Amino acid sequence: MADPFSHRFRVRYSEVDPQAVVFNSRYLEYADVVVSEFFRARRAEGMPDIEFHIRKAEVDYLRPIRLEELVEGRLTVLRIGNSSMQMRMELHGAGETSGENDLRAEIALVQVHIDLDSGEPRRIPDTVRQAFGPYIAETAKETVDV
Repeated sequence: MADPFSHRFRVRYSEVDPQAVVFNSRYLEYADVVVSEFFRARRAEGMPDIEFHIRKAEVDYLRPIRLEELVEGRLTVLRIGNSSMQMRMELHGAGETSGENDLRAEIALVQVHIDLDSGEPRRIPDTVRQAFGPYIAETAKETVDV
């Protein structure tokens, strides 16, 4: 499998519930942060700006994430189809006391490339496929459709 894209961030006070545990809806916000940073890094390397909308999101909560913890989001593109793609994200504890594989949650996303004016799905351009190349799982490199 390809090395994942990774991005680190710290849990803020506004993201936790009264027990100082990250509130469940925040996990999808964390996924959005990691995806946004992934796209920002690809655009910095020349990828054109492109619009994707989330079609499906699933979160598997494994262990709590707490206030002030350092978290590492790891993103891999599992499949790229004609107009959609599947991503897998893992949220790991990344602090000094966290182990290397301190997995807290797994998030699966299906995103569809759309035309903003019509709202209709559009084919993912080859330039975008190339920009995602290093982060595409080996099993997905020959995938034609999602």
